[in-house]
Amino acid sequence: MRGTDERTGSLFSYVDIEARIPAAHPLRRIRDLTNSALARLDKKFADLYATEGRPSIAPERLLRASLLRASLLQLFYSIRSERQLMERMDFDLLLRWFVGLGIDDSVWDPSVFSKNRDRLVTTEIAQDFLAALLAEPKIKRLLSHAHFSGDGTLLKAWASMKSFRPKDGSGDPPECGRNGEQDFRGEKRSNETHQSTTDPDARLYRKGSGHESRLCYLAHAIMENRNGLAICGEVTHATGTAERAAALAWLDERRSRRRITLGGDKA
Repeated sequence: MRGTDERTGSLFSYVDIEARIPAAHPLRRIRDLTNSALARLDKKFADLYATEGRPSIAPERLLRASLLRASLLQLFYSIRSERQLMERMDFDLLLRWFVGLGIDDSVWDPSVFSKNRDRLVTTEIAQDFLAALLAEPKIKRLLSHAHFSGDGTLLKAWASMKSFRPKDGSGDPPECGRNGEQDFRGEKRSNETHQSTTDPDARLYRKGSGHESRLCYLAHAIMENRNGLAICGEVTHATGTAERAAALAWLDERRSRRRITLGGDKA
């Protein structure tokens, strides 16, 4: 007998979202490690939030969603923004399960999610979360304790080159309009005399000869050489010595009697 292609809505749902996720799915192991690390940060989360007022988005859900947004989804599903993440989470049971939302729970507004995440994910919380992950027994046994590599990359600042103006207030402003043109030809600009009006911490920097200068920061990472896992990350001002200074500072923190090797490129 042929079935009918008709759809009827149901008043109640008895679907267990946990049963919908395959037992061998790779996100299960990642979620277990994430939950163990978040459990270590429970006291820090309690100290961050007030005891009264309107409840916020749970910090555990914020960090799980941030983990998806920052790495896993970009690698697995090519989701590149908070708005796309919220749209996908609205109908994708896998993402709901990973973050901790039930089938009937509403997803967050992208702006509300971004503001709550920015308040929570400070440098200290991010470093504590990474440290908690590295302290997990399943990960700790994978790490090398003697041989490491350090490297850096440019992080483009959210600042226009038009905002890079003289510190003394001189210079011609851009032309009228929402995105007025400005001619920089013949003008000498440097970090000593100029500064971005929208992002004062950004620095004018170029990766090497033949590359264009841009407003940016420098991101540094230390990798252990056994399995290529990142064990330390830091963002600094873009200077010619920031990469080696960050590596030396990390070495000072790990100073011990044990011999440590640290490799790097010519920068």
